[in-house]
Amino acid sequence: MKYDMLNNSETLQGSFSRRDFLRSAAGGAAATVLAGGLGQTALAKNPATNKPAETYVKLLYESLTEKQRKGMCFDWDHKDGRGLLRAHISNNWRITNPGILSSFYTPDQQALIRQVFEGMLNPDWIERFDKQLKDDMGGYGKAQSIAIFGKPGEGKFEFVLSGRHLTLRCDGNTTEHVAFGSPIVYGHSVTPYWEKPAHPGNVFWHQAKAANEVYQMLDGEHRKQALAPEAPDEAQVRFQGKEGKFPGVPIAAMSGDQKTAIQGVLQKLIEPFRKTDRDEVLAALKSQGGLDQCSLCFYRRDDLGDDGVWDNWRIEGPSFVWHFRGAPHVHVWVNVADDSSVAVNSKNLSGQLRQ
Repeated sequence: MKYDMLNNSETLQGSFSRRDFLRSAAGGAAATVLAGGLGQTALAKNPATNKPAETYVKLLYESLTEKQRKGMCFDWDHKDGRGLLRAHISNNWRITNPGILSSFYTPDQQALIRQVFEGMLNPDWIERFDKQLKDDMGGYGKAQSIAIFGKPGEGKFEFVLSGRHLTLRCDGNTTEHVAFGSPIVYGHSVTPYWEKPAHPGNVFWHQAKAANEVYQMLDGEHRKQALAPEAPDEAQVRFQGKEGKFPGVPIAAMSGDQKTAIQGVLQKLIEPFRKTDRDEVLAALKSQGGLDQCSLCFYRRDDLGDDGVWDNWRIEGPSFVWHFRGAPHVHVWVNVADDSSVAVNSKNLSGQLRQ
């Protein structure tokens, strides 16, 4: 007999246990991470064996002891000093105390968490996110934590992974109206704080380059309209609704080739994430009238190098906010829904800036 830590039961020696399944499905990812390398991930090695991230959230939840659940599981509407905890975002935070790679989790559970992490991303982007985490925190799992809200497989639930420059969510589309489950944050700092004007090595800077190419396509009057003196607080991503005043140039006023270019920017913005989340963003945007209901704005202040390549910019519509802050390094705040009346009861959307 051998003891199966994930199933809290004994299995016959030589049988194909649940533990064996988890190791074959997720162990490759964990081995890569725990060895400190960025090589080929489990998804790339054998994509046919991979299930949706939600599958691994459920397996993780079922594997947790009562002590573990008390440390990182919460009711769906749990609130604390940060408001509705499952909806909170920041550029640098841990949603719970236990670290992903700490002894709080077994090696098999760490492998499951890694599988969820990979499952929330576009497979082509996994190594780039690993680079971001290595630059920002010394590597995946080093200063990150997770939480689970609700009960996976039994109605509404949400898995949240947080750390410096990254908050990701996995909810099986059980959170109504909102894309990604709630607002998310991603970012990257190649250097300790101030990056060079061209942001060499930053995995997200190409998104800003694409947006600046749209700016260069604008005529003089629209360029003037698209450029504002100073950006709002980066965490100001609450929805204004259809009656809102969106800074910058209305995308509806752009020419056909400019609209094609801004569609390309949108594709670059959503590309890092898994297909189901990309589709959810596009569906939510379409329901509010598409990009034609949004505006594009660039901000003159904090132009690194004073080179006219605007580091800070924003696309905003009735229930769509994608705020890119590139100075002194990249922070991106995202809030997307199909209904601007969606209320997020949290203090997360207008907080203090953190490194």
